[in-house]
Parts: sequence; structure tokens; C-alpha cells
Amino acid sequence: MSSLSQLAESLTGSEIVRLGNEISRRVQQGEKIYNYTIGDFDPEIFPLPALLEELIIESYKQKNTSYPPADGLLELRDAVSKFVQKNDGISYSTGEIQIASGGRPLIYGLFKTVVDKDDKVIYAVPSWNNNHYTGMNLGKHCMIEAFPENNFMPSVEDLRPHIAGAALLCLCSPQNPTGTVMSKETMEGICDLILEENRKRTGKEKKLYLLFDQMYSLLTYGNTRHYHPVALRPEMKDYTITVDGISKTFAATGVRVGWATGPANVIAKIRALLSHMGGWAPMAEQKAAARFLVHTESIDAFLAQFKAGLQDRLETIYDGIIRMKDAGLPIDCITPQAGIYLTIKLPLTGRIANGKPLETQREVTEYLLNSARLAIVPFYAFGAGNDSPWYRLSVGTCVRSEIPQMLALLEQALKELQ
Repeated sequence: MSSLSQLAESLTGSEIVRLGNEISRRVQQGEKIYNYTIGDFDPEIFPLPALLEELIIESYKQKNTSYPPADGLLELRDAVSKFVQKNDGISYSTGEIQIASGGRPLIYGLFKTVVDKDDKVIYAVPSWNNNHYTGMNLGKHCMIEAFPENNFMPSVEDLRPHIAGAALLCLCSPQNPTGTVMSKETMEGICDLILEENRKRTGKEKKLYLLFDQMYSLLTYGNTRHYHPVALRPEMKDYTITVDGISKTFAATGVRVGWATGPANVIAKIRALLSHMGGWAPMAEQKAAARFLVHTESIDAFLAQFKAGLQDRLETIYDGIIRMKDAGLPIDCITPQAGIYLTIKLPLTGRIANGKPLETQREVTEYLLNSARLAIVPFYAFGAGNDSPWYRLSVGTCVRSEIPQMLALLEQALKELQ
């Protein structure tokens, strides 16, 4: 008989945290590890925009250290409204915007607002944390396996049989962990499914809402385009809650300023939940972000340099992997499209390493860490099957000059397999 809550007993540990702990232990022992696991940035490589840093320091000097309003500073919500209008082409009033300490409290708040026990939550795998948020809210998991042929996104036909009766559909584009983007046609089709389903729901029946995570929306490369559901189907505004923030776009993960936009009644309930949790962004950072987000020229200049550094790393590693593939080694890679992630395929189970077969994907992960000193995150950490051969590589902490050595060690590790 458990002495703890059902929720506490049902929580599962994070595979990313487990890997991170192992890597930290080995680094402390003096090992050189190419650690590409964390979706974060090394501030020495990718620092904050200089203007944002200056504004934060100035804000603290101005003693902005009291509690912020529960919905976020009005001036920041106004700046977010202008920022969203410019980048997504969608108008949100300040009453349709909620500020929080990054995206996580907002996602948790949305789940708590629309998902009751045993409500169906639809999400694709691999994807970041949807399985954990569904579990924490005692929802009914409806996992859709996504494949590289569709950019690891759920297709309209994948979703169609499961839409009826669902409370929440979770989408992320650009996607964490894959660094891929949903096509316009797929996004339009999914919007039409949601609209069709909600037209069938009458009276007091709960509507189907869309959680749209677009934390990486401004980090797209080449001809890749990001599409927002409400921009494509304005009627979706009544059912879409978008989560965004400065964390990824401005290498500001630790600054903790995020926002949600959506229907005023849903946003109000999220606000009420956060007022009890205390999930606010700090006052000083809110003041600074409000001033920063309206500096269009500074933002554009920062993004040009920031994206160039990320894209260079992603494409350099991608090119190296494709050279290995072309040489006949068991490896493949998805062309980088967006974000800070590269999706790599390492179908190595069954291969012989040091006289023993690699029987599981976890053993493959350990082999890469031991033989290539390469730490990357398997897709089973994002809800995919335990036998998935796909991995996420993050370049947020990647030292550019170390890439050739990392690729050489990876190539040698693959050549040593039988």
C-alpha cells in the first residue's frame, strides 16, 4: 500500500536527467564528453542579446524586485501583442495574453484547465513532455507514432480516427526533439479536423482545444517556413492556446519569460491556476523584456547572427553524417530545418561491439558515450518506442572547433562495429 499520492507513485524519471547525471559524473572524473543532450545554450558561445542583458541589469538597479501582477505586466503583454502581430500576423488583446516563468507553467496550467481525469489527450511521439503532462493530469494517453516521411509530425489521417471525444491535441512546430516543421497543408488539414469536431459538440459539451508550442518559431533555416494555425484558419482562435517566449529565440532559457495567447476565458483560468502556483516571471525580467521586444532592429540583428551560428553547426554535423552514410556506415540524418536540434538515425542494435551484441537502444546509447564520447538523447526519452533508432542532437552548447574531432570519433566507433 503506497503512502504517497497516485500521481507521485505514477511519475517516471526523466531519461534526459539520467543521462545528464551520468555525463556530469564522467566529466567530473576528467573525461572529455561531447555533450549534445541538453536543449539549452552555453552563454559563452551563445550569449543573451546585448540589449536584453543591459535592460535586465538596469531593471534590477531600478529596484524592480516586487511581485508582478498575476497576468503579467501590462506593458509586457502589450509588447507581446505587438511582437505576435509582427511575427505571426495575429491580433491578441492584452486580456488574451498570460505571462509566466517560461513555457512549462503555461503548459501545465492549460492541461489543468481543460483536461479532467480520463480525458483523451492526443499527441505525437516523439515529442517533448506531452506524455508526462498527460500522466500528471491523469489524462488518457492517445499517442500517435510519427515518422520521418512526414517530418515526424502527425498527419491528418493519423489523427482523424482519434479526434472524437478528445479534450486536447498537442502540437509543436518547429518540433522538439526533431528540429522539423509541420507543412502548411498538414497544419490546415488538422485545423479543419478540429473545427469540424467542435461544430459537432453542442450545449455544455467541452470543446477540443489545441496546444500549439512554437518556442522555436523564429529559428527556421533556408526555405523552411513556420505556419501558425490561427494565421491559416482564423476560426481556430477560439480553440488554440499558443505557448511561446524568449527562452529559445533569444538564448534566454534561464531568464524565464514566457507567454500564452488564446481565448480570454481559457487564459483567465490559466491565470487563476498560476496565481496559486506562483509561476510568474520575475518583475525585473518582465520590465526588461517589455522594453526589448519592441526593439525590432536590435532583434533582427541578433537573430541574423544567432541563427547563422546555429545553422552552421547543424549543417556541418549533418554534412559529416551524410558523408559517413555515403561511405556505407550505419547512420542517417534528417536535413536541418529549424530550432537547435539535429535528428540522427543510428540503427545499431544487433551489431557486435567489443565482442558483445548491442541488444537494446539503451546499450547503443551507452556505446556511443563510451566509444565516441558522444552524448545524445534517444527518442525513447520523448515517448517513442524503446527500439526507436532515432536520436536528438542539440547544438546549443556545441563548440564549433570541436566538431571535426567529434565526427572523427563517431566515425571510428561505427567502423569498429561488426
